[in-house]
Amino acid sequence: MSKTHDLSPSDSLVLNPQGGMDRLREIMRRLRDPQNGCPWDIEQSFATIAPYTIEEAYEVADAIERQAWDELKGELGDLLFQSVFHAQMAEEAGMFTFDEVADTMSDKMVARHPHVFGDESRDKSAEQQTRDWETIKAAERAGKAQQGVLDGVAIGLPALLRAVKLQKRAARVGFDWPDIGPVLDKITEEAREVAEARDTLGPDELREEIGDLLFVVANLARHLDVEPEEALRHANAKFERRFKGIERRLAVEGRTPEDATLEEMDGHWEAEKLTERAGGN
Repeated sequence: MSKTHDLSPSDSLVLNPQGGMDRLREIMRRLRDPQNGCPWDIEQSFATIAPYTIEEAYEVADAIERQAWDELKGELGDLLFQSVFHAQMAEEAGMFTFDEVADTMSDKMVARHPHVFGDESRDKSAEQQTRDWETIKAAERAGKAQQGVLDGVAIGLPALLRAVKLQKRAARVGFDWPDIGPVLDKITEEAREVAEARDTLGPDELREEIGDLLFVVANLARHLDVEPEEALRHANAKFERRFKGIERRLAVEGRTPEDATLEEMDGHWEAEKLTERAGGN
């Protein structure tokens, strides 16, 4: 007869399909175990995991954008695992624990919602709550000795998102155009500078001019209450959809884009636009 081995408490938890958060944290601890863990997981650091954290956040946003609700649970799990990974590394270094991460977030939410968890009136609009939220955050930054208006805007944010956050901060102290008229004029000015200098500027200078143009476009989006990251994602999806339409139309002719002229592809592009408009897209 073969012997049966009793599962350790750790094994029982890892194999429990309903182990929830405790199960996930134990799996992470086991993966990072110096003696018996996974070599890849053991070698990781905050810096090496950070790009995966950003990627997983975008994959959550992508699932929501595509309304892929059957995928969202898994994508949220992937993002949660990133928090568990970082917290495990921090605990190993004696910095903080996962429970302390959760408690810090809970404290922050309670402090920022006195109209829910305190004695402040709930009789206010979402817009008023946004203003109150920013006031509370400003007080928190002051408590962290972040004295500058732009202090605390994370450097690792996507560039368009960070541009808008910087502009919003500056606008709070009056450093802003009053309406979109001057913004549109500035876009025209920056685009003209790029066009005039494209043959005379070096790569560094040209990058700076393009950056100025993109920054002003982000400012226009802010003035129009449009999220530029979201707008660009939609534009990317539209381009991808229409270019695939070009490929399909050429395939019917037994050709590929490499076989077609620019004029032919432009013609198919316009045909795709007409088809989309007819379909209400």
